[in-house]
Amino acid sequence: MPEIALRGVVPIIPTPFVPETEAVDLAALRRLIDFAVEIQMPAVCLPAYASEFYKLSETERLQVVETAVQQAAGRVKIIAQSNHPSLKLAQEIAHRNESLGADLISFAIPRLFGLGADDVLDYCRGMCEAVQRPVLIQDFNPNGPTVGAEFARRLREACPNFCYLKLEEPLMGAKVTAIREATDGAIGVLEGWGGMYTLELIPYGICGLMPGLAAADVLAHVWRLGQESRWAEAMDVFQQLLPQLVFSLQNMELFHHLEKRLLVARGVLEHAVVRRASLTPDPQVLAYGEFLNQRVLEAVAELELVM
Repeated sequence: MPEIALRGVVPIIPTPFVPETEAVDLAALRRLIDFAVEIQMPAVCLPAYASEFYKLSETERLQVVETAVQQAAGRVKIIAQSNHPSLKLAQEIAHRNESLGADLISFAIPRLFGLGADDVLDYCRGMCEAVQRPVLIQDFNPNGPTVGAEFARRLREACPNFCYLKLEEPLMGAKVTAIREATDGAIGVLEGWGGMYTLELIPYGICGLMPGLAAADVLAHVWRLGQESRWAEAMDVFQQLLPQLVFSLQNMELFHHLEKRLLVARGVLEHAVVRRASLTPDPQVLAYGEFLNQRVLEAVAELELVM
């Protein structure tokens, strides 16, 4: 099993769609991968929640992974999300993603209905055993508790290729510490939810964050300042992003709209198409979102990042 150390900002690549037909725009997807390389991201992940994976067919999900691997050509690591509530089908997706050349395999714990702790562990063990690549597990569970230190310890003992946990809940610093201690530092914890909790979690030892792509380079600057304990400077930059994150993440579909509009404003995408069914923001919501996006663009300009 190859050793791949994830550290820093690992953005989620959105799925671009063609206007009118809403077909997956593979040419635009290649440009998104090139942009991630240009802004020096260590790895990217797709197709995840921020990729609208739940609106893609299984064929489309594999197609975007294959395209990303080919376009990356080793310049950036590709984390292939392999989500399905059926363990059998999720294993098949993960195995095919591995065969396509993905560097890491990730998946979200199925949380549609309540599962017991042993059931969750059994599902995750089955996923890890299905592949040889390092595994990243996402646990997004707004209706209940997420996995913690005991889960991480037991699964790591059973599956050495389990390497990372992505969690996205408030006030999780103590959980990060407990996971690191229970696994002797073998499991890296990445913070999701747009990077909203980045600064408060750096002192607890997160190994990185997994935000959207559009402001990933700005968050990478915040990350670097935080690693150097330059908290005031980090906050000066972070506060230009935070209102946009808080506003957009009130609804995942709103996040898609504003994320893609920001990528259009940065010249990376031509169209900000969100596949239906999707929330249709009213004009005032979009206007406010564009105002917040402009604040992010000002941070990009001030830091002299890629426009």
